[in-house]
Amino acid sequence: MTDATHPQALAHKLDAAAGAFEQWSRLPPADRAPLLQAVASALEEAAPKLVAIADEETSLGQARLRNEMVRTVFQLRLFAQVVERGEYLGATIDHADPSWPVGPRPDLRRMLEPLGPVVVFAASNFPLAFSVAGGDTASALAAGCSVVVKAHSGHPRLSAATAEVVHDALQSADAPEGLFDVIFGTEAGRAAITDPRVKAGAFTGSIEAGRALFDLATGRPEPIPFYGELGSVNPVFVTKAAAERRGPAIVSEFAGSFTLGAGQFCTKPGILLVPVSAGLVDQLPDAVPGEPLTLLNDRIRTSYSGAVQELRNTAGVRVLVSGDHTAADPSPTVLCTTSAELLRDPEAIIREVFGPAALVVEYTEESELLTVAKVIDGQLTASIQGEDDDTVAAELIRLLAAKAGRVLWNQWPTGVSVTYAQQHGGPYPATTAPATTSVGTEAISRFLRPVAYQNVPQHLLPPALRDANPLGIPRRAS
Repeated sequence: MTDATHPQALAHKLDAAAGAFEQWSRLPPADRAPLLQAVASALEEAAPKLVAIADEETSLGQARLRNEMVRTVFQLRLFAQVVERGEYLGATIDHADPSWPVGPRPDLRRMLEPLGPVVVFAASNFPLAFSVAGGDTASALAAGCSVVVKAHSGHPRLSAATAEVVHDALQSADAPEGLFDVIFGTEAGRAAITDPRVKAGAFTGSIEAGRALFDLATGRPEPIPFYGELGSVNPVFVTKAAAERRGPAIVSEFAGSFTLGAGQFCTKPGILLVPVSAGLVDQLPDAVPGEPLTLLNDRIRTSYSGAVQELRNTAGVRVLVSGDHTAADPSPTVLCTTSAELLRDPEAIIREVFGPAALVVEYTEESELLTVAKVIDGQLTASIQGEDDDTVAAELIRLLAAKAGRVLWNQWPTGVSVTYAQQHGGPYPATTAPATTSVGTEAISRFLRPVAYQNVPQHLLPPALRDANPLGIPRRAS
């Protein structure tokens, strides 16, 4: 059923989610892990059916979607392992100490507790890994929260089919009723994020939509955290030495990266800064593929065409590769400008174009790289194509680390590994919560909050904080 969710049905789902949270959050973490494993196995078994539906609705191709299903299943299993180990709870025990230097210290015990029901807004460009059963859902469930997913309009049948698989798996594993559900329609999503039963929201999508939801979440009588991944141009800075030694390879790799997935990755390198002396601009037309690329839906096509046209009309910008940006299946477009023009009006030139377009910026002196790094806004990634003996590298890395969540050296940003050290976030407008990540094991921390227990008797403490350590988890004690 993919019709818009009626307000009465939404209220019922949110009531159920609130009730399920009370049960789910009290389960020992190790008891939550098998349910995550059960969902992963169910998705794995249903993969052929789900991939076929996803391909029909998104045209992403079965090979890409099968890989995305592998990622989806892996995320769930990785979070199951995280939950079993218990490190994520951050259990810390300070025993009473009458001789503490700043005065007698009481017995203090601190750990992370789940927030409550979470609304997840599914993404369009990863219909499996960032959608109904994606990373936000997996990390919220792992944290001990119930989840209501607002399905994306770009793949409604896949959303319903995936939700059915997840629901059946949880039901078979005796999960609390209402632990997971899905809703449809823009109004249902807006109503959910403002409902007092909901305690957090997670979103991947455009700046416009994400900011609107962020304002709703933080404008409530009881503001709640809203973890929005919004927009990023993911600039790539090419030093003179790198351009001279590896110019053709850099050009080829850039062309492959910004057109990967028809340029519909949030980590697409949208701006490439190159030295004018290396002549890389002259090599790009031959390196950029000319065939039409299929975009996900009509809304993205319209937005892409408008964004390309606006950038083409910006003063100081010229067309390098004139792709057909107005076609239903556009071919790649590459535009070109100078660092002087960019610095003259960075707001007009540094803008995300979601789709197969990129901007090349030529500079004369390497000091201009540092100046550009200072004026860019918050980014998911910033990359350097450089050489180990580049004198500009140390200062450039320092500046980029202040602007981006992930800084890359001689690699391209379109791969986001699901691992322990991953950081997929950044200062606004890349995200609404720069201290968090939406990919990797640390994503679980978004849906937890710290609670300290002072002088509480052993039998009344959460098991994670009792002296006997019945959960057998890693803890810090002093």
